[in-house]
Amino acid sequence: MRLQPVFLLSATSPDHFPSEAKTHNAPEVAFLGRSNVGKSSLINALLGSKEARVSSTPGRTRAINFFALHEVSGGRQKAVPALIFADLPGYGYAKISKSISAEWPLFIEPYLAERVPLALCVCLVDTNIPPQPSDTQLITYFKQTQRPFLVVGTKADRLSNNVLGKNLAALKREHEIEEILPVSAKTSSGIPALWQRIQQVAE
Repeated sequence: MRLQPVFLLSATSPDHFPSEAKTHNAPEVAFLGRSNVGKSSLINALLGSKEARVSSTPGRTRAINFFALHEVSGGRQKAVPALIFADLPGYGYAKISKSISAEWPLFIEPYLAERVPLALCVCLVDTNIPPQPSDTQLITYFKQTQRPFLVVGTKADRLSNNVLGKNLAALKREHEIEEILPVSAKTSSGIPALWQRIQQVAE
């Protein structure tokens, strides 16, 4: 199934979230992670295009950016989207001002807690660094709220298989989870497996 991404809108309050008329109540997949985890690069690798803006300065994304993914068949794009991607602002970057962190309760927490079409939260963790308390906090939130989530380990291409295995084990232990899917936006390793998990949501 080939999907064509179309940018919908940027939202900085619950009033700005896409309406059911705009999304046709398509299932939404949210991408979350620390500001330097490689979230935009991963989204672009999944989409096969540069829809999500990759910035050299972490923390630039200040809104939830929504993308509609339309199935293309016989050269024609279907009007009703099959999926919606939601690119959420990053967190946990030391140089980001407190004002940005203060924005989380205003529209990000309501999105995670109340958004009905939200079908899967993809939580990104960096396989190159030790487990981060901010990641643990987010994963614990998903467990407590029983939101379906998948933890994905980014930048896996930068490590040898031996080191990657050790780091994944440490991340699983610290975050108290059984699965982390390692991926690389650079080499596309793990991208097909991630797509398979996402498409299960669409079905």
